[in-house]
Amino acid sequence: MLEKIKTYAKITNLWAIARRYFVNNFYDGMLTVLGIFLGFFVIILKEDTPSIDSHLVILTGLGSSISMLISGLTGSYLSERAEQKKIKDELKKAMVISEGEEAPEEEPLDVKEIERAMLIKIDHNIDSKARKIRKKKKKIKTLQEKAESFTTYIVSIINGGSPFLGGLVPLIPFFLVPFANLYIFLISFLIIFICIILLGVFLGVVSKESIIKNIIQMTFAFFITLLISIFLLR
Repeated sequence: MLEKIKTYAKITNLWAIARRYFVNNFYDGMLTVLGIFLGFFVIILKEDTPSIDSHLVILTGLGSSISMLISGLTGSYLSERAEQKKIKDELKKAMVISEGEEAPEEEPLDVKEIERAMLIKIDHNIDSKARKIRKKKKKIKTLQEKAESFTTYIVSIINGGSPFLGGLVPLIPFFLVPFANLYIFLISFLIIFICIILLGVFLGVVSKESIIKNIIQMTFAFFITLLISIFLLR
């Protein structure tokens, strides 16, 4: 099984696709939840209340994360399947093979004529059995098709799971207290900031580029989100 996975991954370049989906969607999940946190954060500041019910923050954050999970799973699966079908159709056209073409059926045997010529009884189900065998052969997938199907499932799981995880991690402090004050929000902001730095390090290592440069690029979007959200919600 492990060898099959390695083969499929090599054929479709699975790990590169998986890394790209994971980083992008984990990042999206965190920024989405960051916007939700900022909304509650501004409410605390405006209403001059010391804290807010943690369940409200958790339910709002979880609701958004679950939406991203379902959207990622279904959207990625459908789009990847459509792309693979398009590539397959183009390949068939290049090879002058149309989707509707099939191998010409052999003319049915005149069993009675053969029986009279050979003076023996022939099983009349031979022709139908042969056709069943041919149909089974047509259903057998090539290695490329198996690899593409496997990649579609894995990418769909990553595409849905990574934003869900990105939204869930910053919610952890809110599970620990019944009421969240400004310090809990600041801890969540710090968790998001640290995760973004780690993503920047990861991208720098993978791309073999400057780690500092990748960290700055990732954190830049974080601070822009903070500034825009605070400006709109003030």
